[in-house]
This record gives sequence, structure tokens and C-alpha cells, in this order.
Amino acid sequence: MAASPFDQSAARGALLALASALLFGATTPLVQYFGRGVDSFVTAALLYAGAAIAGWLTRRPIGREARLRRTDLPRLMLASLFGAAVGPVALAWGLQHTTASAASLMLTLEAVFTAWLARVFYGESMPAQVALAMLSISAGAALLLADRSSGANVADVFGLLAVLGATIAWGADNTLSRSLALRDPGQTVLAKAAIGTCATIVIAVCTSAATPPLRAAVGLVAVGAVGYGLSLRLYLLAQRAFGAGRTASVFAFAPFIGALAAVALGERGLSPWLMGGAALMLVGVVLHLLERHAHAHEHEPLEHEHAHTHDDGHHAHAHDPMPQGAHSHPHRHDAMTHAHSHVPDAHHTHRH
Repeated sequence: MAASPFDQSAARGALLALASALLFGATTPLVQYFGRGVDSFVTAALLYAGAAIAGWLTRRPIGREARLRRTDLPRLMLASLFGAAVGPVALAWGLQHTTASAASLMLTLEAVFTAWLARVFYGESMPAQVALAMLSISAGAALLLADRSSGANVADVFGLLAVLGATIAWGADNTLSRSLALRDPGQTVLAKAAIGTCATIVIAVCTSAATPPLRAAVGLVAVGAVGYGLSLRLYLLAQRAFGAGRTASVFAFAPFIGALAAVALGERGLSPWLMGGAALMLVGVVLHLLERHAHAHEHEPLEHEHAHTHDDGHHAHAHDPMPQGAHSHPHRHDAMTHAHSHVPDAHHTHRH
């Protein structure tokens, strides 16, 4: 039996989120490597300078994607504050005070905060299986903190707490960015990265931060372009098709990729506590991914604009002539009641 358009959309969202996770996950040990000895604000500025370059290069032609609007500015500014300033600065500082593998795994908590905030502010479903997944991930994070606190270096604990702060900031960013996912992802990445770069540069100058070596600067810009800019573009596309909470769950594979990359780059000292925490986090991610959601639901009349095609089961309005491929324009959805498996994407925002 052929997959329904709804299942195809969910599968596409999952693959986009996984690709985003692969790109971001591999950057954590690289940020630690190139950012060694570099001021945290300078590190964040260079990472998002690279992301801005990626956003500029991946903008879509007019008519293919919905453009950012002036009314998006307040949400965009707030999301940029959390995601492009607070988050990367906290991560950069944390990576200077703990191991890349532990920091990578701690980033799994981003999924917990995103899912919880999506539940609170958007009413996204959180059945028992998802709640158990979040509990498992949180228990794994607690083991990581216990592992670091059992050592002689107290700085490790503060390093992990800084990474925890980064996950909270990025969870807030993901929640705020949900509506921005309908806009041109390249334009959104460019705007967020430019705001974050300007904010962190100003702070770096005010604190008289030292200029980094050329090799470190080039490395961080390159890492930012791929691991932050291109990854964020894919993340926004995934949110559009998959919802905020579930995109964060798939993205939670990124920390495991980062931990494996850290080991591949020569990091040692993987304790039983850390391995146990990783196992609990992995169980939580898999539990969330296996959750399936289907019930009879009602679509209220809706008018909005975003890139769409006419083979997805929700866009039946007429064109003369019918455009080929994805295109964007303001359009209306009439009221509809039906039942199928679905995720909290742009067309399934009903509360539970």
C-alpha cells in the first residue's frame, strides 16, 4: 500500500531533522577544537557569521518561499537573542570547561525543553510514551552531571551546567521559531545569524576580547556555515513538516553524533556513568520517534502563506495554469474533518 501524503510529509520532516542533527552534531568537538583559548563571545560571533553566509547563499527566488514580514521582527529578535547569542555563548564557555563527549550528550536536553515548551505554548500532544521518553532523557542528563561531579575538577560541573543553559536557550529559540518555519528558511537563517553576530561582536568589543588567530577564525566560520547555518535551514524545514517537539526529538541524535566524533578525534575517559547516561538518552529518543498519533480531528478555516505543492492532501485550491513544484502565495483552507496519522505541523495545530 502506498504511503499517504501525510505519512510522506512526516517521513520527509524526520529525514530533514536527521540531516540537521548530523551536521550540527559533528560540530561540537570542532567548536571545542577551534575555539580553544578563544573568547566565548568571539566564538559565537564567528560561528554565526558563518551561518549568515550560509543563509545568504541558500535564499530562494521570490515566489518559491514566503518572505519574512515586518510583523515577524519581534519574534525574530527574541528567537535570535536565545538561539544566536545566549545559546552559542553558553555552549562555547561550557566546552572550554568540560569534555566534548559529555557536553554533546548534555545537548540531548534540548529535545526535552522544546517538547515541553511546545506543549505549554502550542498544545502539542504529549502522550504517556512521549512523557516517558522525556523522563529517560532527563535521567540520562542527571547521570552525566553525577559523573562530572564525582571527579576532582569542579569546573566540569559548571561546564555542563553552561551547556544545560544552552539547551534551555535553544529550546526557547525552537519554540519561538515555529511560526518562522513557514518563511523562507534561507532568509530566516540570514536574519537570525546577522542579529546574533552583531550582538556578540558588540559584547566582545565592550569586554576587550582578544582577536583570535586566523586559523581559529577561519575554522569557526566554516563550522558555523555548515553546522549552524545549513543545519538551521534543514531544522526549519523539518519543523514545517514535523512540528516543533518531534523535530527536536529527531534532532536529539545530534549529541550522540557529537560524542562519537569526540571519541574519533581522540577523546578518552568514557566512564560507566557517562555510558549509562548515553544509553538512557538514546532510549528516550527512540521512544519519542516510535510514537504514532492518529485520531479524528477538525481543521478550522485557515488563511496563511508558505511554500506548498498540490499533492499533500491539504492544498486543493485551483490555479490557472497549475504551477509546477513548490510555490508560495497567500491561500485559504476551508473547514474539514477527517482522521489520519499526523504530526503537529503547520496544518495540525489543534489542541489535545
